[in-house]
Amino acid sequence: MQPIWAGGGGEHPVEVYSESSSNNPKLSPSYPQRVSLSFLTNQNSSRELKTSSNSHLDSQNNSSSDDKPSSWFLESDSEAETQEKSKEMASFDSRRSRLQKQKEPSSSSESSSRSSAEPSMAESANPPGGGKNTPPKDFVCPITTHLFDDPVTLETGQTYERKAIQEWLDRGNSNCPITRQRLHSTQLPKTNYVLKRLIASWKELNPNLIPIQFDSVSDQVMPSTSPNSVISQASMEGLVSELRIAITKLCTSEILTESEMAVLKIERFWKEANLDIEIQNLLTKPPVINGFVEILFNSVDSRVLTATVFLLSELGSRERAVIHTLTRVDSDVECIVALFKKGLLEAVVLIYLLRPSLNNLIEMEMVESLLTTIKKNNDSFVTMCLNPKSVSVFLLGRIMGNSEESYVSAIAQTVISSNGVESIIGSLEAEWAEERIAAVRILLQCMEEDGNCRNIVADKAELAPVLESFLGASDGERFEIVHFLSELVKLNRRTFNDQILQIIKDEGSFSTMHTLLVYLQTAPQDHCPILAALLLQLDLLEEPRKMSMYREEAIDTLISCLRNSAFPVAQVAAAETILGLQGRFSSSGKPLLKSILLKRAKLDKRYKSLVSRWSAETLEEEKAAEEWERKIAFVLASHEFGLLFEALAEGMKSRYVELSSACFVAATWLVHMLSVLPDTGVRGAARVCLLRRFVSIFRSAKDMDDRALSMLALSSFINDPEGLHDLTTHMKDIMRGLRELKKSSVMAIEMLKVLSEGNESSADLWNHKELVQVDCSMHGEVLSIVCLKNKIISGHSDGTIKVWTGKGSILHPIQEIREHSKAVTSLAVLQPGDKLYSGSLDRTIRVWSIGGEVMHCVQVHDMKDQIHNLAVANSISCFIPQGAGVKVQSWNGGSKLLNPSKYVKCLALQQGKLYCGCQDNSIQEIDLATGTLSNIQTGSRKLLGKSNPINSLQVHDGLIYSASTAIDGAGVKIWSTSNYSMVGSLPSTVDVRAMTVGSELIYLGCKGGLVEVWSRDNHNRVETLQTGNHGKLNCMTLDGDENVLVTGTSNGHIQAWGLI
Repeated sequence: MQPIWAGGGGEHPVEVYSESSSNNPKLSPSYPQRVSLSFLTNQNSSRELKTSSNSHLDSQNNSSSDDKPSSWFLESDSEAETQEKSKEMASFDSRRSRLQKQKEPSSSSESSSRSSAEPSMAESANPPGGGKNTPPKDFVCPITTHLFDDPVTLETGQTYERKAIQEWLDRGNSNCPITRQRLHSTQLPKTNYVLKRLIASWKELNPNLIPIQFDSVSDQVMPSTSPNSVISQASMEGLVSELRIAITKLCTSEILTESEMAVLKIERFWKEANLDIEIQNLLTKPPVINGFVEILFNSVDSRVLTATVFLLSELGSRERAVIHTLTRVDSDVECIVALFKKGLLEAVVLIYLLRPSLNNLIEMEMVESLLTTIKKNNDSFVTMCLNPKSVSVFLLGRIMGNSEESYVSAIAQTVISSNGVESIIGSLEAEWAEERIAAVRILLQCMEEDGNCRNIVADKAELAPVLESFLGASDGERFEIVHFLSELVKLNRRTFNDQILQIIKDEGSFSTMHTLLVYLQTAPQDHCPILAALLLQLDLLEEPRKMSMYREEAIDTLISCLRNSAFPVAQVAAAETILGLQGRFSSSGKPLLKSILLKRAKLDKRYKSLVSRWSAETLEEEKAAEEWERKIAFVLASHEFGLLFEALAEGMKSRYVELSSACFVAATWLVHMLSVLPDTGVRGAARVCLLRRFVSIFRSAKDMDDRALSMLALSSFINDPEGLHDLTTHMKDIMRGLRELKKSSVMAIEMLKVLSEGNESSADLWNHKELVQVDCSMHGEVLSIVCLKNKIISGHSDGTIKVWTGKGSILHPIQEIREHSKAVTSLAVLQPGDKLYSGSLDRTIRVWSIGGEVMHCVQVHDMKDQIHNLAVANSISCFIPQGAGVKVQSWNGGSKLLNPSKYVKCLALQQGKLYCGCQDNSIQEIDLATGTLSNIQTGSRKLLGKSNPINSLQVHDGLIYSASTAIDGAGVKIWSTSNYSMVGSLPSTVDVRAMTVGSELIYLGCKGGLVEVWSRDNHNRVETLQTGNHGKLNCMTLDGDENVLVTGTSNGHIQAWGLI
């Protein structure tokens, strides 16, 4: 009889060995049918476990058997079965141990005896279906299929004919034809003289190339002159016979325990008999492989399953035909994957050897099992041809390197959340280069998904093995390594980034910078920006030199990528790379350049919301960061006399938003740095390339951040005399933008001051346009007016309060209130602007809620006296009564008369100080907390019977502005609140009746209906506005942005002017 594992069609069938002809009935030449995975998962074992041939015969008369657990790895052997296995294994171990002792070499003759036996052992290792004229397959080149003439063994362990493998390499291949593993060196080794001698010996014994056939394994052992060798041959003969019996049972027995026992025997023989080369051909035949697969389908013994996976992995790693056998049936692969996902972690080696496609790998859904394997210690695995942990890292890296972005992101989150990052970091030091590169790929994706794990990688990773992987890697793998290293230097500590850069520069057995330079010269366009940035940073670890080959090549590459409109991806990458070169990053690795520039534009609130505070080493880190920024900005701006500015200017015009935005921020940064760097002659180049573009953005951008950044860039040009001269043609646009920004940025105010002082004709900088005029004379005079948000509120002499909203060139009345019985003389708004106070000649102060859509009165205070002018604070109100003095009224009801000897015409309340402008032209300051009265200006007697009262009083930025008739040639005088000295005046010659003061301009309302506009800084008149009517100006106010002036007149007109 011929066992199924021996193969069919051979001329010399191999005898099947049995332990005892009486104990073993004749076995069927077929093996059990396989069961589906769903049946394995949902049902009990498909086989009934048999412990003897008698139980097998008995089962034919029984319709049922004991149920067994369906768990994959449950130890299900009964006590009797365990004892039987133990007896058989003990018998096998006894013979094996005797063989081991006999195999120990006692002399060189024994070694030569074993060597001389190798040709004969190889003769039986013919491939399936081979005839007697077929030479041993180990003597045949797998490429030429002829006997070796000049055999060479590669680093993968595979042997080829020298001419054949040389031709393979000459065609551009760099991997092993059989294993597909990448070769670290394509230089062929010396001839395998041992194999060549064996072939020569075989040829002498077989001159006609007809191999000698033996009827048994014992015939294959050549005679030895040593007695110990004779004993060894006899023991070997017996052990091989037992192996044959085990193989026969594996392939033909229908008793599961016998098949399981056979697997364990084969495993031990493989591990300890050291005859894997000789027995390989016995075990790689398809029937034997199918027998192992049947064990995987039906066994629930974890020891047996582990042994089976071990054997299939060992065989598959040596013989590709084993893999072909396993992949013929999809259910075989599915079974192996199911076992791995159920916890048989060694099965991952077999899955790797099956070389599944990427789609199949994804469909297997093994990520969690791969992570479980990766996090295990190596000691927990069986020693195999490949390390399960290494294989798992490789497979996970392959999945993450070629899948959709969303799927990769989900896997990275799983790796991070399962604390798998540290385990993968350990693979960076692996001996297997593919494992190191896979670990780089996984960690890179994790850092991009969650930048916070960057600190863990930077702290624990050994970079020397990663750098060693660079030379033997493909272009794609090289870029992954460079990208990985670039991400590592995005920590939020500048000193740490410098340390890592130094490690990258110094570690490894080759020059990192030279290797990167060579790679940069041939790298794909989209890889160049990141590669150039890393090379540039390594070069700048030392103080910048006058010339550097690495630096010049890196910056030239960045500029080339920026200008290459055929590759928008590379353009964006180059611009964003420049942003990162500034060197400051958030804890998640995001560049902070834009936020830092906003801070420098003095938008502190915006900056603080985007940038976390520095750690305890603030000073050290800040110093290191500033030093790096100056260094990198200097080399970028100085390269080829500012060539980078030209490239950035082109990028700012791009239709791609990402590119134009990144180029805008980068250009702003470099232009700003020109003001703190030594001038190397590139400021002119920057001005020529970028000035007009910055002005355009500053004038038209709607985003506040963009306007602030362009303002920061323009401030650098203002500090340069030539730049200030070039700005004159754009002065109006710049001034308008600065006025809009002055409440958000202190820098805008500073620039306004510089531009106003540096311009000979201030009038050219200020222009107003009439927006709207309405006639509400039916309500009498307009006595008071305020602007609040987008509303205008006016008080009239008939007691009416009107609320207006402006749309276009029309004021629309949205509410009219008549609750005061007499004239509304004063309107005051108390911050935060949700309440309005109205004072009237009807002796009341009304409090209005103005937070909603309509205004309504919430409180009425009876003041017992007419209110001619009103100022309010949180707890008090101050008003001018009918007679002398000023009344201070507490909201709780108490009142007090201050300054009773003076007839007060106007007043102002500022920081607990009350300022009084009187009919006799005197000015007093009263401290409301202490009651102390101080004279700022003494009164004067009437001249020619006419009084000269203070008509308006304003306090602004520590200065008191008083307006009156220009008898002495100064209609407005300016006083200091600190020492009461006069610090200036406005030489207006008109009778000033009303006044309002802004941050830059002073508006004077005159008796004849004119409005004079004066510069607050240089006290020059810049414009005169014609109201178009002859009524006197009773009141005026500015809106919150100081862009709109609103006036009220004695003939009932309201008029608005806009600053353009």
